Amino acid sequence: MRRLAAALTAALALGVGLTACGESDPVAGTTTGETREITHAMGTTKVPAEPKRVVVLDTDKIDTALSLGVTPVGAATAGEARSWPTYFGEDKLAGIKEVGVLTEPDLEAINALKPDLILGSKFRQEKFYDELAAIAPTVFTEKVGITWKENFLLDGKALGKEQQAKDLLTTYETRAKEFGTKLGDAANRKISIVRFVPGNIRVYGPDSFSGIVIGDTGLGRPERQQLANKEDKRFDLVSPERVNEVDGDVIFVTAYGEKAAGEQAKVTAGSLWKGLSAVKAGKTYVVSDEIWMTGIGVGAANKILDDLQKYLTA
Repeated sequence: MRRLAAALTAALALGVGLTACGESDPVAGTTTGETREITHAMGTTKVPAEPKRVVVLDTDKIDTALSLGVTPVGAATAGEARSWPTYFGEDKLAGIKEVGVLTEPDLEAINALKPDLILGSKFRQEKFYDELAAIAPTVFTEKVGITWKENFLLDGKALGKEQQAKDLLTTYETRAKEFGTKLGDAANRKISIVRFVPGNIRVYGPDSFSGIVIGDTGLGRPERQQLANKEDKRFDLVSPERVNEVDGDVIFVTAYGEKAAGEQAKVTAGSLWKGLSAVKAGKTYVVSDEIWMTGIGVGAANKILDDLQKYLTA
């Protein structure tokens, strides 16, 4: 009921009705001046040539905006973690208003910010698209994680920063490749990525965000984490009784939220974890979940490279 009321309020305020998915959806009052057409997961949308008041509804979007020098007026938070990417520094986040969580954006709060562009994800917010498009021009990417580079370029285009986005991505990819080359034996180093989420232990495969970054360096992965026989190669689950399956030459570990951090502490204090070869060798490192897992952008990708530089070249 709240979503409907917010949508109707927005539509009446802007003098328009709800737009249909797949159609061009310029919104009266928000796209005055020069505009550009952006083709995206939900259709084609006219957006301001230089948007000034941007709301972002996924963690990759806030990474993208800040990486491109755009400070959003509003942003959704990651549910369990309820945080924004602090790796950009608190000063970069000052003044951004919270507009709900990724899977449940607060339409009233978004409308109150009077955005001229909304960036979101079909994967997370498809059911809200019409209501969001009634508030301001809205651009959605299709998937999350596996297409992070394509998402970065599309969002960069919507922000009017297309060339800058291309340059940043090229710089990152060059850095990743050069790092792996300097290691000399990158492919022979098997990097394990483990994440604790409430009630689950995950190992991350080659199609996950962090897995793609590892792949860009040429570093190897344990056979278990290749997920060769899985249709979904983003991640797989491992029970505490099978924690031996997360072993590798080096293990990077994250936890999503406080509850997961508690579960991590319990598992890593156990004998099975302590028996892992990487643990015995002192090659297990706890890293930031918001960088390795929820950042999903070029800023986070470069921070992962910083971690690899720190831990693999010491």
